[in-house]
Amino acid sequence: MGVTSEQRFGEFVVVRRHEGQEHVAELVLDRPKAMNAVSSAMAVAIAEACAALGADQGVRATVLTSSHERAFCVGADLKERNSFTDAELVRQRPTARAAYTGVLELPMPVVAAVHGYALGGGFELALACDVIVADRTAVVGLPEVSVGVIPGGGGTQLLPRRVGAARAAELVFSARRVEAAEARELGLVDELVDAGRDREEALALGARIAANSPVGLRAAKRALRLGQGLDLRAGLEVEDAAWRSVAFSGDRAEGVAAFNEKRKPSWPGE
Repeated sequence: MGVTSEQRFGEFVVVRRHEGQEHVAELVLDRPKAMNAVSSAMAVAIAEACAALGADQGVRATVLTSSHERAFCVGADLKERNSFTDAELVRQRPTARAAYTGVLELPMPVVAAVHGYALGGGFELALACDVIVADRTAVVGLPEVSVGVIPGGGGTQLLPRRVGAARAAELVFSARRVEAAEARELGLVDELVDAGRDREEALALGARIAANSPVGLRAAKRALRLGQGLDLRAGLEVEDAAWRSVAFSGDRAEGVAAFNEKRKPSWPGE
């Protein structure tokens, strides 16, 4: 699968498009010398890349990957953090938050491809995605309390939405690392694949997703996200609003026509 285009954001983040998958963007964490530890510069790059992807109507699915062979991302750059004064740490906080929020608020479906270590902020980047594909080398966890802080990239909110409050509490309070098989059993990851196949399988899933209506995909994600935590009546109102946003779209008209004409749809994306 050849690369047809590549755009670098700063030194540590790359967005790639691949031959035959023009509607799938690969968002690559590319700081291999530090196992993708998220420095301030890398956080800025992640946020900038996500802003560009979010504005690109041609992107129907994004796949978050790593260039490091043994790690997805080991979390915050603690060497950098150790050099901060209290005032510098306060000033850096919005920069760090913007990276995680950038992934979380991407309007199209996002798939994480996880292998090796996905710890702390690294696992939070994966949790910000809609689906997590992990290979059998994956080790995930939120160990922040073991170094005197708490998850700060959404972990205390995203993890219980995946696995429930009690299970999330046990994982956060114990700071333990969870290997791939148990992670799949607990619902910390969604798909478990053979070692070395996480990226390939995640890109394949991204391609299957991207074959569908871009208008429908974004509206469905909006309904899923906004409906979380609401009571049923309120959630159904969120769904109805999302339905109305697509019901009279060009994609809906094309989808119905293609179904009746027994052909592959050519989505206008509007």
